[in-house]
Amino acid sequence: MAAQDIAVVGGIDTHADLHQAAVIDSIGRHLATEQFETTPTGYRRLLDWLRSHGEVLAVGIEGTGAYGAEIARFLTANEVTVVEVDRPDRKARRDNGKSDAIDAYAAATAVLSGRAAGTPKARNGIVEAIRALRVVRKSAVKARTQTINQVRTLIVTAPSSVRDKLRGLSAKELIDTLARSRPTGELADPACAVKTALRRLARRYQALDEEIKEADREIGPLVTQTAPGLIALPGVGPETAG
Repeated sequence: MAAQDIAVVGGIDTHADLHQAAVIDSIGRHLATEQFETTPTGYRRLLDWLRSHGEVLAVGIEGTGAYGAEIARFLTANEVTVVEVDRPDRKARRDNGKSDAIDAYAAATAVLSGRAAGTPKARNGIVEAIRALRVVRKSAVKARTQTINQVRTLIVTAPSSVRDKLRGLSAKELIDTLARSRPTGELADPACAVKTALRRLARRYQALDEEIKEADREIGPLVTQTAPGLIALPGVGPETAG
């Protein structure tokens, strides 16, 4: 029987530099497995290799939200049905051990059996743009919170000559005061060292705060364009809607 007369299902175990692909026939027999580089040329070779075994019904991919995102996009663009596979089949792991080839075959088998039927996110267009920008914003918010916590911890343990001057200030007043400060003296003096550290942390906080505001200015119009009805709801802003 010619390859074009055979229906096959593919499976891909994804990694940073190499993807392990496997192909099975319509009754689940293992036909072949091979590694391909995670490059445009590698993706093209992988698709050609799959098609050399027969008509590709679908390809199961583990990790479409991470290492498998680009190969999923590539296959979809080439009119191949892509199915998201949550994890390798555990029974296959118990029976055969752990290997990339086993995981790739397990991904294909999960598709053929119907155990895996999820549609991966497209990861393109405006929604993907919002996601990318929110990743940066989220990390900046986390770093800003860490910075203000470090400021407060340093103040608690600072000499009273430093601590007393900062007592009772709001967070904004505290950051503004510390950022404008000009410590003098020797860094070997704990009071001078604490003042210097507090000024640097305050300026870091301000830089992160501005980064977050910039991200909001970028994300806001995109979210409004994508989900105007959601933004219109009371109490829902661009960050929540995003």
